Amino acid sequence: MQIDIGIAENDRREIAEGLSRLLADTYTLYLKTHSFHWNVTGPMFNTLHLMFETQYNELALAVDLIAERIRALGFPAPGSYAQYSALTSIQEATDVPKAEEMIRQLVAGQEAVVRTARSVFPAAEKVGDEPTADLLTQRMQLHEKTAWMLRSMLES
Repeated sequence: MQIDIGIAENDRREIAEGLSRLLADTYTLYLKTHSFHWNVTGPMFNTLHLMFETQYNELALAVDLIAERIRALGFPAPGSYAQYSALTSIQEATDVPKAEEMIRQLVAGQEAVVRTARSVFPAAEKVGDEPTADLLTQRMQLHEKTAWMLRSMLES
């Protein structure tokens, strides 16, 4: 059935492709955060273990919102590790770094998600796609705040 929501197919496709990159970044950051939650050690264990749990739970909810927006625009949402690996801008963690390095990597990941969301914004704004713009704004706000909180843990 034809989609007629006031946004041309080529514009919806451009936005969906950008949201697919955002979904890949969000899912990759989710995996990294969850892994760090399981594997963190050291004097900040309890604080970081709980903080990382809060963060990965929020990211798990976010992937659903992003994927559903892609679907509402009329395109399939990527859903495989291979697709995410090809689309993400976040470096995967293949080892278990020390707690401070975990924090640094998560700051970088949070900031990467913000940059990806920001890069999609002009396409959504250009065609008046307010639902996508709202989603992007919320994602940027949350990830900027989370990056700030993580960075604050590195200051002495």
